[in-house]
Amino acid sequence: MSNSISKYIKVLQINAVYGSSSTGRNCLELAEVDDDQGVEMHTAYAVKGPFVPVRGYIIGNCRDQKLHAVTSRLFGLQAYGSVIATTRLIRYISALKPDVIHLNNLHSNYLHLGILLRYIARKDIATVLTLHDCWFYTGRCTYYSVDNCQRWRQTCGKCIRLKKDIPSWGLDQSARMLQDKRRWFGDIKRLAVVGVSDWITQEARQSILANATIFKRIYNWIDLDVFKPDSKSRVKLAGTLGDTTGLFLIIGVASYWSDGKGLKRFMELSYGLGPDERIVLVGKLPTGLCLPENIMHVKETHDVVELAALYAAADVFVSFSREETFGKVTAEALASGTPVIVNEMTANPELVGPGCGYIVDTENIDCVIKAIRQVKSQGKGSYTQYCRAFSSIKFNKVENVRQYYLLYNSLTQIDIIK
Repeated sequence: MSNSISKYIKVLQINAVYGSSSTGRNCLELAEVDDDQGVEMHTAYAVKGPFVPVRGYIIGNCRDQKLHAVTSRLFGLQAYGSVIATTRLIRYISALKPDVIHLNNLHSNYLHLGILLRYIARKDIATVLTLHDCWFYTGRCTYYSVDNCQRWRQTCGKCIRLKKDIPSWGLDQSARMLQDKRRWFGDIKRLAVVGVSDWITQEARQSILANATIFKRIYNWIDLDVFKPDSKSRVKLAGTLGDTTGLFLIIGVASYWSDGKGLKRFMELSYGLGPDERIVLVGKLPTGLCLPENIMHVKETHDVVELAALYAAADVFVSFSREETFGKVTAEALASGTPVIVNEMTANPELVGPGCGYIVDTENIDCVIKAIRQVKSQGKGSYTQYCRAFSSIKFNKVENVRQYYLLYNSLTQIDIIK
């Protein structure tokens, strides 16, 4: 791949959200492109939020998305609705004439996958596919590791996760959806598949996407100017956390807390903590949940400055999630100088560099407590420099965003023999 961009490239990225959540923040940061870099970035997205792109297009509306969600659950077909919204999107694409279409999260009930992919193939538009989860190469599942399912490698069908992810009310269409994806993606002549970790990149190489033109791993990035060590963070958060002087803080972060993200494990962990140890859970909690006294709750925040302060204020970050294609909250904690404790499944181990924390069996609470006490014994300060250095190398925003620009350039220069 060339180290420079040889021509001006117009890119359209498509994602469910813009500016919020991990994928939405990625889109926002990719869209913050100086034209001098040779990329004109446009964004099509479905859910309106506090951030608006300079060059943006809203796909469909809330009513259409709700109808799509109901029909998806009723008929078991995901991304087969929103025909009118997708047709209008294609009119927008036809007028825009992008050199590259960059696909992110498409399974949030806002477009028809087949209509979009058939158009891309017919027009021979260079396409980048970022694997934020596993949905693009499975029949319907966003993850499968916990259930140890390997059906996605061949045919799917008899789905054991029918009630998980985006649930179906009864019909199992996973075999049909996998075959449709195999055909639709197979017809795209210039397809680059980007995994956000080595783990998912290797998994995708064994899937229906195996014949893609380019396979590449580009880690998600962290804004190191925002997520950084801050010795005054606890003072800044006094209004949120109260007086935490002398307390050892264990932080967990999720958009929405569920047992899959480790909520039950954190509750279990709370019973094994000492009097000076507290858990801080950041994110939405199930309605009516009563937390133990040694667990503090902070509502989900889209203010990255506040989130960075929360990471920096903690002594250790713990993730119980066993299904991660990257684990951006883990990387954000590391960038903030906070050591991490994760498990050995999926992409989790890739994020823990030497001196940055511990990889343990998080299903065994005693192992987690032992790792927490190790951090407490050595002191957070003995980890911070290693966490920061590892983040600067692996999750550097400037470098990793540039890798996408170079990929766009490389993909558009491929001469396809028809």
